[in-house]
Amino acid sequence: MIKAIYPGTFDPITVGHLDVIERAAKVYDTVVIAVMENRSKSCTFTKEERLNMIRKCVDGIPNVEVVVGDGLTVDLAKQFGCKVIVRGIRAVSDYESELALATANMTLNSEIETVFFVSKPELSFLSSSIAKEIAYFNGKIDTYIPAQIIEEVSKKLYK
Repeated sequence: MIKAIYPGTFDPITVGHLDVIERAAKVYDTVVIAVMENRSKSCTFTKEERLNMIRKCVDGIPNVEVVVGDGLTVDLAKQFGCKVIVRGIRAVSDYESELALATANMTLNSEIETVFFVSKPELSFLSSSIAKEIAYFNGKIDTYIPAQIIEEVSKKLYK
């Protein structure tokens, strides 16, 4: 049985994140979604809000678990028995930063592999930051945010 972990801030989860989760769930026996903090980002939603929104979005995927994580991803992966770290890549700029993270994780724990899921072309521009920026200026975000959470995301993001 191969377990994978997909860490991220998910502030909020987007249809791009959900696409990676659904695809990873077809490849691995279990996928653990880890809601993490990123010291370089200021989150709009609390960890609990993000956890609950992701749970609503993955409710129909039986082999997906959602947890709040803290610390190093490789330590969290080991704690949950995961042998793979799943990461999404949208563009070349993502690859450069993700390669650095994957290499650091490899030096911290060589038994855990990082696997990249390349974004679908129609989702390659999408990020939580872009969705939040569009909402801030009262733009429509229903094609960027999963339908299960659009109402609660809209309440928090729209001016």
